[in-house]
Amino acid sequence: MKFIDADVSVVGLGKLGASMAAAMAVQGLHVIGVDTCGQTVDAVNRGRAPVRETGLDEAMAGCGDRLRATMDMAEAVLHSGVTFVVVPTPSDERGAFSLDFAAACFEAMGKALKGKEGYHAIALTSTVLPGSTRHGLLPVLERASGRKCGRDFGLCYNPAFVALGSVIRDFLAPDFHLIGQFDERSGDAVAAILRRVGSNLAPMRRTTLENAELAKIAVNGFITLKISFGNLLAELCQGVPGGDVDAVSEIVGADGRIGRRCLTGGLGFGGPCFPRDNAALAFLGRQVGADTGVLAANDAGNRARGRRLLASLAGRIPASGKAAVLGLAYKPQTHVTEDSAGLALCMTLRDAGYIVAGYDPLAGEEASKILGKSAVAPSLGACVADADLVVVATPDPAFAALRAEMLGGVDGRACVVDCWRILNRSVQTAGNVDYVPAGRCIDPVAAESRIATLWIPERRPEAGVAPAGPDVLHQDAVVPERDPGTRPDSRPSGLPGTHGPQG
Repeated sequence: MKFIDADVSVVGLGKLGASMAAAMAVQGLHVIGVDTCGQTVDAVNRGRAPVRETGLDEAMAGCGDRLRATMDMAEAVLHSGVTFVVVPTPSDERGAFSLDFAAACFEAMGKALKGKEGYHAIALTSTVLPGSTRHGLLPVLERASGRKCGRDFGLCYNPAFVALGSVIRDFLAPDFHLIGQFDERSGDAVAAILRRVGSNLAPMRRTTLENAELAKIAVNGFITLKISFGNLLAELCQGVPGGDVDAVSEIVGADGRIGRRCLTGGLGFGGPCFPRDNAALAFLGRQVGADTGVLAANDAGNRARGRRLLASLAGRIPASGKAAVLGLAYKPQTHVTEDSAGLALCMTLRDAGYIVAGYDPLAGEEASKILGKSAVAPSLGACVADADLVVVATPDPAFAALRAEMLGGVDGRACVVDCWRILNRSVQTAGNVDYVPAGRCIDPVAAESRIATLWIPERRPEAGVAPAGPDVLHQDAVVPERDPGTRPDSRPSGLPGTHGPQG
């Protein structure tokens, strides 16, 4: 008996799963969605988005009769050829990813496979650690189904490289598709679906289950390191005469080995993926004996970014009064506030004695659960009204609407800290605004003096002489001769042991 009347089924209709299901249907596939929440299933069957995600409403409207949903796992497995599993894998107390939800899902799929004729492929999309698919979930499937992987059904790990707020776009046009496959046949089944869905002919990277599982969290781990390096550049530029992180990042990013993306200095990274993936990667490192010190340093530096920024601006920002924080989501154009740098900044300012107001075009409702309803303003204007300090915490395009006439604290003036340097020139040059662009030199005189002392020995702090002013750069400096018997501190770039061209 042949049951299949849909191409794929998608288990778990959250932000990623619902977006994947709708995107596949829009691209012409017939899709069955599965979820344990009746309201979610009802919403999908009425053609409505079950969750908030950019573009999902429009995608749902374009699905027609190609997308339906059910709470019955057996119905979905029996009536589709490939199942994508997109269920939560929350962090546990060790920093690893829990397989509890995934295991329950695989148990139900295994029972459904018992009554199915023919081959069925399963692709796990949820983020997991190496070994999870083969050793944590495959045995559950085989035990519940009484069948053997490879012979009777296929199994792959197929993570999605997407960002909240652009899930559908990223899913349809990824940089690449990653398939960790139990065997060739499993990978072929999943690859065939991805080729039908993708809109940009992205390359397929096919490898083992474990390599794919590691690659997924490694990508996120590396991105966070790059974000943190961009923030380090911003901090350095603040202390260098004429320093401008945007100029430096453009130059650094022009190197083909590096690239410009994710190198913009601002506030720290957050969201539901990056921080926890870093923790999971560190957990894995401890288990296999790898040195994960760089991950620990990255996490600590990221969490301290907002506090360090405020500390670096001491003397430029008012010591008290009303502080308005623009951007409460973890990034622009999303409702998600998990590990938001803007919210962390609100709490830091509140602890320092400021009266804090926050605003976000989309995340206000979620942020109010943390800050309190009275602390979340209904509009940009209401948030910055009478504020002595305004901090732009995310580069949301909505904040470009900020105008100088909207600003002014008790004395008619406002200090505006632009963490992402996005505000228009009328705000930057307004007479009632002290504009502080984070990532650019904020005190040229002090910066030039500090840098000059590095190269003029008699002016170094250890010599007991106060740092010189900016005119010191124009003085004749006496460079002491090096004792010919001493070895230089560094060798010419390119010699063994250096990080020259061979690096």
